[in-house]
Amino acid sequence: MDLNILLFVLVGFVAQMIDGALGMAYGVSSNTFLLSLGIPPAAASASVHMAEVVTTGISGFSHWKLGNVDWKLVRRLLVPGVIGGLLGAYILTSVDGNIIKPYIAVYLLIMGLVIIYKAFTTKMREKPDDYHGPRISLLGLVGGFCDAIGGGGWGPVVTSTLVARGKYPRITIGSVNFSEFFVTLGQSILFVLTLNFKEYWQIILGLLIGGAIAAPLAAMLTNKLPIKTLMIMVGIIIVALSIRTIVLSIK
Repeated sequence: MDLNILLFVLVGFVAQMIDGALGMAYGVSSNTFLLSLGIPPAAASASVHMAEVVTTGISGFSHWKLGNVDWKLVRRLLVPGVIGGLLGAYILTSVDGNIIKPYIAVYLLIMGLVIIYKAFTTKMREKPDDYHGPRISLLGLVGGFCDAIGGGGWGPVVTSTLVARGKYPRITIGSVNFSEFFVTLGQSILFVLTLNFKEYWQIILGLLIGGAIAAPLAAMLTNKLPIKTLMIMVGIIIVALSIRTIVLSIK
């Protein structure tokens, strides 16, 4: 492998360690890097999601084996998430996805601050919250759409909202990661049908290798970290990434 692929391997590894452990930010972090290299938004988002088909599959399987998946929550998120992802991917092939990024970033910034606040003021749950109302399906639809449009966002939109509402972080992260495989698969199929990937195979391969190595390690990290620490880390990462997105969008 040449230097370019090794660089993408490193990006994929770091991004998946964050995503697998905290339930978010693989697409956001890796897509930001790709856009900084001048890769078109649609191609960048498509490359990230094609690599994520493998990494999210490994991550979801790892969370399932470790007992981090709530099937009731998965059923609420999966189908709406796939529908939202397909809609967003279809729009992204003809519209510049950067237009919507600042609005998503402002929302995520607020959610990140709410999560940090809750980490210090809310009594941590010892057991998972088993109630998952219809609004979670709407959240899945919005999360899937934002994920496709922004090249990442399924985890930040869905996980941050659920954790901010008081959901048990470890089970939420595992369930969101498990659902993400199907959301990513749907988007990738649509991207394959509409885009040409001959120029971007190194990006996809590098992200895939790095993410595949990190996925099982990140899932184990989720089981080791205290709940309060997880919430604080989730909040800080969301705030930092959101501020960066806002700053870049107004330059």
